[in-house]
Amino acid sequence: MPPVHAVDERMPLGRLLSLAFQHVLVLYAGAVAVPLILGGALKLPPDKVAVLINADLFAGGVVTLVQCLGAWKLGARLPVMMGVSFVSVGPMIAMAANPDIGITGIYGGVIASGLFGMAISPLVTRLLPYFPPVVSGSIILLLGLSIAPIGIRWAGGGVGASDFGSPANIGIALAVLLVIVLLHKLGRGIVKNISVLLGLVFGYALCLLLGKVSFADIGSAPTFGLVLPFQFGLPTFHLAAIVSMCIVMTVILVESTGMFIAIGDIAGRPVDKRTMTRGLMADSAGAVFGGIFNTFPYTSFTQNIGLISMTGVRSRYVCAAGGVIMMVLGILPKLAHVIATIPPYVLGGAGIVMFGMVIAAGVRMLSAVDFTNNKDNLLIVAVSCCVAMIPMAAPTFFVQFPKWLTPITHSGILLGAMSAFSLNLLLNGKPRNCDATLAEHGAAIRRSES
Repeated sequence: MPPVHAVDERMPLGRLLSLAFQHVLVLYAGAVAVPLILGGALKLPPDKVAVLINADLFAGGVVTLVQCLGAWKLGARLPVMMGVSFVSVGPMIAMAANPDIGITGIYGGVIASGLFGMAISPLVTRLLPYFPPVVSGSIILLLGLSIAPIGIRWAGGGVGASDFGSPANIGIALAVLLVIVLLHKLGRGIVKNISVLLGLVFGYALCLLLGKVSFADIGSAPTFGLVLPFQFGLPTFHLAAIVSMCIVMTVILVESTGMFIAIGDIAGRPVDKRTMTRGLMADSAGAVFGGIFNTFPYTSFTQNIGLISMTGVRSRYVCAAGGVIMMVLGILPKLAHVIATIPPYVLGGAGIVMFGMVIAAGVRMLSAVDFTNNKDNLLIVAVSCCVAMIPMAAPTFFVQFPKWLTPITHSGILLGAMSAFSLNLLLNGKPRNCDATLAEHGAAIRRSES
């Protein structure tokens, strides 16, 4: 009987659940960040933000199961934990600011982008040469820069707060930040890997002691509750929202390609084109499922790739069990209501770290780019960064353009991504060797997780 590959290893239930829970802890802070950000942008009340959190966790668990175990032509069958992609945040905030689109328009765009992703997944490896590290690294860098102001505004108390910028708010945010930094520096093993989550717990406990947390709405929340489709209404479909989210989906699939290469390398099961296509199809199907069940596009979480490398446990069944735990957490509305009561300044201290790490990941990927012998790469990054800053520096810059273009013109990440893609094609042309591009992406991801 041939030996079982480490990816297919089954283990006793107790060890399986303990390892799976560790993965959920590493994922958790990042997983709930996007619904908190979008809930704030949409000005939703806490009970509706709790719905987003429940849906996010439940759908993320389902998509994780599909990626790990496979279903039909979906799933890479690798140790992958799935969470909402931060790439989608900027465009969705732009849509949230447009009253003609709103949350139902966001979900329409998400569903359409998932169907688009399923259609192009078999072709993505052919598209990858158009997204070398100078493009993908620029996009990740710009993503971090576009969402970093959210963490800063949280640290001040949240947009519209009457006490915005008070010493108490900033002091608590700074305390959370310092705890995270110290745990990351001094902690070992799982403590270091969940330093952001522990920092949030510290900040929340501090706010409880200071009487800064309200539990007014938690008593009315049910202990258990199913995640139902279309809880915010039937999706609506707007051309600009669909185009924006399809661009986002393309970026997510290219990013996921690098993730799968890195996971396959770490797990000792190199990814072939068939496995890649199945994984990307699951990512895309996750967006369709997410749009139906009140959440957003999914991708594999890089911090969990780092955890696999650190622990040496490569079993996909561990991550599948993590998906089951996420689904259970997703049907606990009281827990989601508790998360929704976390004060913005507590989130701000953690957000500065989380969003700053996205910037750092982009910088690290760009470190693989040849800027010495190819000055065109400098120009690509320089122009793309400036173009991405337009919505932040001059919000009315595109005010004379058609209103339906708002989701694109008001999203710095989309403007920067289109700039990087176009300039690279103009200045560098299409690389001839697709396998070399795949190798570049895998090496860049591995460096970012080492």
